[in-house]
Amino acid sequence: MTAKPLRPTSFDVAERAGVSQSTVSRALRNSAGVNAETRARVAAAARELGYVVDRHASSLRLKSSETIALVTICRPGEDRSAINPFYFALLGSIAAATSARGFNLLVSFQESAANFRADFVASGLADAMIVIGTTSNRAAWDYFAEAQASGLDFVCWGSPGDPFRWMRSDNEGGARLAADHLVASGRRRIAFVGPEKSPQRQFDERRDAFFDAVAAHGIEPLFIAPPPAPDRHAEGVAAAAALLAAKPDVDAIFAASDMLALGLLQGLSDAGRRVPQDVALIGFDGIRAGTLAHPALSTLEPDIDAAGEALVAMALEDHAHTRTGTRIPVRLAVRGTG
Repeated sequence: MTAKPLRPTSFDVAERAGVSQSTVSRALRNSAGVNAETRARVAAAARELGYVVDRHASSLRLKSSETIALVTICRPGEDRSAINPFYFALLGSIAAATSARGFNLLVSFQESAANFRADFVASGLADAMIVIGTTSNRAAWDYFAEAQASGLDFVCWGSPGDPFRWMRSDNEGGARLAADHLVASGRRRIAFVGPEKSPQRQFDERRDAFFDAVAAHGIEPLFIAPPPAPDRHAEGVAAAAALLAAKPDVDAIFAASDMLALGLLQGLSDAGRRVPQDVALIGFDGIRAGTLAHPALSTLEPDIDAAGEALVAMALEDHAHTRTGTRIPVRLAVRGTG
């Protein structure tokens, strides 16, 4: 029996045209910001591969719901307003990418066995499912691991890793950007603040790559794991006190996340340390709250629009999820903290 050929995806078009998947999505929607030459190259690649963007096209797994389910995992008992703002930004980009394809978005906040649910596709409520949210809720990810093993289908952002079909920021590339910038700025007593071992693989990737990059400059990196606290901001405040007690001469910090960095910023200020004059500070996530801090937080910004478009494309188009492990590019946004 001859195997049925895989239908082309927007990732295949991107590879053929030599552009990112998000550029393909924007070009085929005639969005502003894509020049004529790139638009023509993408269109040509799509024609050559037989790829068509249409909500009724055979390249999409369209059944009857015209809906994508988005599960956001929360901490048990967490007020929805306390969810990491990064996930709300990602939710917004997924909503925009979903709408651009003519689909609806069903959003489900889940925190415990009382409301865990992974059968949105199997029950006909949705044509595809995406899972995002905190990986500190171990029970939730155990539930979704069992759901996937049972045959239920979905893709994830920043999952704990295997066996999930996942997509993440370029954590290692971002960590190298942070290290190189701090060293080039003359900093020599450089610390990483983040979990020593975390179910959130992105934290481990950021830490390990940062250590390697700092060491490559001939500098021994410092490390502080945040003391236990109710949330990342509170962890950052406590970590600042612990770091200054252990390494009072620290002159630069790379934090595993922006919320942690904002807590560090407060803790450094409480201790009378000037940022960036005494201590430079860089976070990771690019949340809007960082731009409102004083001074504004320097950070690694993932391309959130690209992340949303790629997650929707993987969920709808990539039947075998061969694009698992996709990395979303990040850029260093240097602001007031150094």
